[in-house]
Amino acid sequence: MLGRTLARGRLLSRCCSLPCSTFCTSSDANRTKGRSRYVPRRALLYVPGSNEKMLSKVPQIQVDCLVLEMEDGVAASAKAQARQNIRKYLDELPAKGVHKCLELGVRVNSVASQLVYEDVKELAKSPNMPEAFMVPKVDSIEDLAAVFDAFRATYGEKRITEADTRLVIWIESARALLDMPRILNAAVNLNKSTGFFKIDGVVFGSDDFCADIGATRTKEGTENMYARQRFVTCCKAFSLQAIDSVYIDIKDKEGLKTQCEQGRIWGFDGKQVIHPSQIDVVQSAFLPSVDKVEWARELMREFIEHEKAGKGAFTFRGHMIDRPLLLQAMNVVKMVDRVAKGRDK
Repeated sequence: MLGRTLARGRLLSRCCSLPCSTFCTSSDANRTKGRSRYVPRRALLYVPGSNEKMLSKVPQIQVDCLVLEMEDGVAASAKAQARQNIRKYLDELPAKGVHKCLELGVRVNSVASQLVYEDVKELAKSPNMPEAFMVPKVDSIEDLAAVFDAFRATYGEKRITEADTRLVIWIESARALLDMPRILNAAVNLNKSTGFFKIDGVVFGSDDFCADIGATRTKEGTENMYARQRFVTCCKAFSLQAIDSVYIDIKDKEGLKTQCEQGRIWGFDGKQVIHPSQIDVVQSAFLPSVDKVEWARELMREFIEHEKAGKGAFTFRGHMIDRPLLLQAMNVVKMVDRVAKGRDK
């Protein structure tokens, strides 16, 4: 069985820079076909659109994912100003030069708030688009369909498809957590039917989740243990990035590091941050160690050599190599190479 699985990877011998599809089975390929280029999201930082001073610093912030925020980080009285500021920021993107973040996204308001429609209408006035649209509080497949309809009606299918804009959604309620498989499946199917909004990642909104279930929010986050584990499992079932909850004590760097390491062990790809001082701790925690990178590169080279020789199963450093280990090695190299490369020019 291993030999048949490895046989699917014959094209590996062409190079050591391996695409995701190399190790995919046919079902994997169908599920991920058309996926946008890979962007790591070790840290996801929010910048309120209502704060012009913070917006002026955005190009110089070195973080994987920077989110121009319209939702929870903006007071109700400042929503209109945040929309206008972010639209203006998008207008001026070419003049701002290359950003240090790997991805610039915009988080609109939720469908339930009804504010998303005003958000999208204002954003569409700009000739420029963010690299990702981010939608909070997706509680149902109906919410998801409403998001697609709002963007399609305002931007038009052609414009939004050609931009190859990614989609990131937030799961923030008990209902959404229990219905995650249906929601994520709907997102994949909507992308297939419309040709736009390739869902790329999912974020766990712990504060709203705790409020929804009546839990007491703690620094350690033990009240969310089950929710986080179910969340990451659902994300991985659809080959999507899973972004962990906020660590609320911005002064406790050791506690933040501990929770990051726990999340990484569980399978999370990154973590939300609410202050720039948290970025380095989080991004370092979610970056593979030097030893891990060396292991991954060597394993991939060994696999290529065995493929060239027409061999099937093999051992590496005393372990029988199977497809999960190959995928793990590929993901490690993909992450470090993308981080080293920096922003796509």
